[in-house]
Amino acid sequence: MQNQAKDSTPAGQQLTFGVSGMTCAACATRIEKGLSRLPGVSQANVNLATEKASVVYDSTAVTQEAIEHKVADLGYSVRREKAELDISGMTCAACATRIEKVLNKQPGVEATVNLALERATVHYNASQITVPELIGRIETIGYKAKPHTTQEGQKREQDKHLRMLKLRFAVSAVLSIPLLWAMFAHFGLSLYVPELFTNVWFQFAIATPVQFVIGWPFYRSAYKALKNGSANMDVLVSLGTSAAYVYSVIETFRFAGAAAHHNEMPEVYFEVSVILVTLILLGKWFEALAKGRTSEAIKKLMGLAPKNATVIRDGADVVIPVEEVKVGDQIRVRPGEKIPVDGTVLSGTTAVDESMLTGESLPVDKKPGDPLIGATINKNGALVMEAAKIGKDTALAQIIRIVEEAQGSKAPIQRLADKISGVFVPVVVGLAALVFLLWFFVIDPGHFTRAFENGIAVLVIACPCALGLATPTSIMVGTGKGAEHGILIKGGEHLETAHRLTAVILDKTGTLTKGKPELTDVLSLEGWNGDELLALAASAERASEHPLAEAIVKGAEDKGLEVTPSDRFEAIPGFGLKAEVSGRTLHIGTRKLFEREGMDAKLLEPAMERWEAEGKTAMLIGVDGRPAGAVAVADTVKESSLDAVRRLQGLGLKVVMITGDNRRTAEAIARQVGIRDVLAEVLPEDKAGEVQKLKDRGERVAMVGDGINDAPALALADIGMAVGTGTDVAIEAADITLMRGDLGSIADAIELSRKTMRNIRQNLFWAFFYNSIGIPVAAAGLLAPWVAGAAMAFSSVSVVLNALRLKRIKL
Repeated sequence: MQNQAKDSTPAGQQLTFGVSGMTCAACATRIEKGLSRLPGVSQANVNLATEKASVVYDSTAVTQEAIEHKVADLGYSVRREKAELDISGMTCAACATRIEKVLNKQPGVEATVNLALERATVHYNASQITVPELIGRIETIGYKAKPHTTQEGQKREQDKHLRMLKLRFAVSAVLSIPLLWAMFAHFGLSLYVPELFTNVWFQFAIATPVQFVIGWPFYRSAYKALKNGSANMDVLVSLGTSAAYVYSVIETFRFAGAAAHHNEMPEVYFEVSVILVTLILLGKWFEALAKGRTSEAIKKLMGLAPKNATVIRDGADVVIPVEEVKVGDQIRVRPGEKIPVDGTVLSGTTAVDESMLTGESLPVDKKPGDPLIGATINKNGALVMEAAKIGKDTALAQIIRIVEEAQGSKAPIQRLADKISGVFVPVVVGLAALVFLLWFFVIDPGHFTRAFENGIAVLVIACPCALGLATPTSIMVGTGKGAEHGILIKGGEHLETAHRLTAVILDKTGTLTKGKPELTDVLSLEGWNGDELLALAASAERASEHPLAEAIVKGAEDKGLEVTPSDRFEAIPGFGLKAEVSGRTLHIGTRKLFEREGMDAKLLEPAMERWEAEGKTAMLIGVDGRPAGAVAVADTVKESSLDAVRRLQGLGLKVVMITGDNRRTAEAIARQVGIRDVLAEVLPEDKAGEVQKLKDRGERVAMVGDGINDAPALALADIGMAVGTGTDVAIEAADITLMRGDLGSIADAIELSRKTMRNIRQNLFWAFFYNSIGIPVAAAGLLAPWVAGAAMAFSSVSVVLNALRLKRIKL
């Protein structure tokens, strides 16, 4: 049927893609109808079982992007596969831009290429293109690509590349020494120069292997770039050095005989080509060394992973590689050992050092039932734990994945540099030719030597490398620095956005407060015994996972009261709960719940107001449709909250607290931490709406939360920050995860963003400034070609070294 439809459409094309978010047949039908209404779509079929859509369309009337956009408008998403490809052969930003353009021209592909990491991140439609085809497209334009390897594999490749660069530089440097020595004679320096060093045939013999053996990679890269209609740094290097070398060879063979007869030597530039190659190789070597240091954070994280685990098998301790641990295994962890995987304590008590992952310096006490994070250190007690998450599911593995993805991402600020680097080399070549012509015909007519030197100087001083490295190196160091302090930033775009924030919304429970409230007061009306009422309330709350419910249950158990399971339980978000306990119907919650159920809270109001003025959360209790009493629960403010709020306000940010509590309680808590703007009595589903209201007023908003109810607001905010002690859902929805519960991490993240963006701007400024100053100076004849080459070689090094200064930031 699909083939018939396709054949009946003259310009028909078939597009197949995965769809995420469908839950039932109605979803599939909705997508089919929505796609069928698009002009140019002749047929749309959606298969719920395979979660795939197949569309036959006229490409002259509708684009693939429009089809995918329609799916998104309907509330679903087009599912794409993700591939990480390691790329070798890139020499500058023009190379990265070229590869990116070629990949993005492929059907169903969205790609970014990171020059600093030498990696492409590709999202692709598996029904339209495969990874081998992606690699093939990269290789057809002259670069090498392969699926991303492990950090160990990458390090081996980097070490091999460094050794080769070092060898090429060393050989080139040794061969350059005689020509550099001879060059001193041109400057009139009173140094003894052996006559052999000034002999053109000797210089020719030295320059040739440097030019065509050591410098061969420059030619190969330039050829492949030009063959595919682009130009990179190697084109400039090859042109500049070849011009000097070829002119010198012509002069040598043309005038050598006559010059020797008159005891003169022809004017040649072998030293220019040789010294340029040597200096550029030196710069490349230094650059590679510096770039290796930018990814040290990943290497440190990888190094945290323990190698072995002591598993209890048939009552005996067996040491096995950590990769062989299975979920459910019982593992013995002795004092001083690393916890091998994520899990829970079965027996034993200890303190665990979690600083390497969370940045929290104080050890955390652990007892049976408490969670454990792999790679943390058991300080002083013997433990038996049960493995819960292994391999790629552990917290450490997920942190490494987040940091790797962030370091491989591209910040929006890089777009300008990418656009410039795409046309940079052709413009420079044209400019160099113009400089030569102006000097030869206008400025210094007939003086070929000077015009030639100035043209070469313009060619070699211009380099787009610094532009290409300006942003990714800073992002790599910045995100790595954050990870070292328990701040996980998911991408360069989030790092860039964070520095523009103007407002921060803080969820109260579990964010500003500890999220572990305690029962403080019980009030019962006439006809009710306080303990009897508390036992009923605790039995009703037992099925709830809310922290307030846990406080009531624990308070009853601490008093020795019997807490029984409820017969029926219903959570009423934003209001409270309804439950059946021992044949009685209980309602526990807010004033709104009593109003909804037609109960009068007048007799309980004075106590409620008093508790709320003290910052406690008060809950009304109704039994069988009549008021019975109330309880108060206090959630203490985190020790770090006051200082954190002051720091945020000191950064010029508007700080807002949001909570479902009534206004009186909310304002009491807000006063304790110095917050003036309070959003109280906000239902969970309305939190995202409050975020939108602030955004509509022109604020750039960060939302900080830790619960499932916070996920929509985290996703809607300009920056969503999840407290790492919270739920996986909140962390997944957030742009930045704060592994510590300490709210000081919020200010740390924003300060890190501001300092990283300042560092990026410095890099971009110097990259633009270097070229905007260097090219005119070279064109004016004020730079010798070899000096211009040295400046070009070290421009990239300076950018990477400036990025490395971020390592010294104190958070």
